[in-house]
Amino acid sequence: MEPNSRLGGAFNYLLKRWQSLTRFLEVPGAPLDNNAAERALKMILRLRKNSLFCANPHGAYVGDVLTSLIETCRLAGINPLAYLTALMDHRSAVFVDLSAWLPWNYQNHRDLELASFPLCHPPPVLGQSSLLRVTVP
Repeated sequence: MEPNSRLGGAFNYLLKRWQSLTRFLEVPGAPLDNNAAERALKMILRLRKNSLFCANPHGAYVGDVLTSLIETCRLAGINPLAYLTALMDHRSAVFVDLSAWLPWNYQNHRDLELASFPLCHPPPVLGQSSLLRVTVP
């Protein structure tokens, strides 16, 4: 193969940088790519793009909280939609023991029957102050 050809140039490039290109092989278990880091950043970038269209700062704050919960659920290996639905269905129990309903603890308490906690906190209504003294816009 001729060193002036495109393939020869590619091989020369590879051989000149061989030590740098194979440096990661010296670390046992080093990943071959950074896809995990790229996936972790993708959710943040998507939220930043979507936040441009929030009507007010409270809407952006709610989006931040939901995005954080969804990503935490994903990392904990649970279905975010099922988790958020369970939070709404059992909100009385959530107010009693918040730590049991965190995404990483939810897995352990998911199968418990919560009949002793009837639904007594209605969903927020627009313009009405909630139990936490926060008015829903």
